[in-house]
Parts: sequence; C-alpha cells; structure tokens
Amino acid sequence: MILPLLKGLRLTLKMFFSPQVTIRYPEERRAISPRWRGMHYFEKNPAGETTCVACGLCVAVCPARCISLAISERADGTRTPGAYEIDALRCIFCGFCQEACPVNAIRLGQDYEYVHETRADFLLTKERLLSSNKG
Repeated sequence: MILPLLKGLRLTLKMFFSPQVTIRYPEERRAISPRWRGMHYFEKNPAGETTCVACGLCVAVCPARCISLAISERADGTRTPGAYEIDALRCIFCGFCQEACPVNAIRLGQDYEYVHETRADFLLTKERLLSSNKG
C-alpha cells in the first residue's frame, strides 16, 4: 500500500528538481517547423496588388471546397480575382491551393493564432489576404 505512494513521491521530487519545460507564451514563442501550414496570405507584386491570375486551380483542387473566386478583367485584358474568399472554418490546411497555384500567389504562413470572436472573422477576403502577415 505504501509502495505506490513512494513511487509517486519519487516522481514528484524528480520533476521538481528538473529544468522547466514551460514557456511564457505571449512573450516567448516556440520555434515552428518550416513545413507548418498556418493561415493563408497573398503574395504581392511591387505595386501592392495580388499576383493571382484568377486561373481557378486553387478552387478546383480544394478538397474542403472552402475557396470561392469571382473573376474580373482589367482594362488591359488580364484576369484578376474580383472577389476571392476562403472560409477558414471549413479549411483543412492541406496546402493543395498553394501547390496548385502556377504563380505562387496563395501561401500558407507561419501564423497559428486562429482565435476570433465571430464566425465572420474567419472569412478571409482578398483584402484580408493581402494585408495578412507572412509569419
């Protein structure tokens, strides 16, 4: 009866005198793997616009069907996304959209803080994708 109690006390004392493994989260952050797939963002060209050519491959390859695209044309005849939305609540962060993009316009960043107050905050529009951080 006393043997399990002594084993538990031994483990407690062992952990008490070992180095801490806890980090202070808001001030310190853990190193993230380079292969981590976080929140989406758009790559920008030097003019600050998206490099997306509205080919629709990301929409076609998405297994969760969380991407919607409305294509529009510029005055010079090039295609551009008129409206581009990703529902982050439906997204499974598989990275297929990033792999399918021929111009590397859509990327998955290193951001892992997905906390929002309303469901509407999880709708990533073209403007939010352009303003998102890469890391």
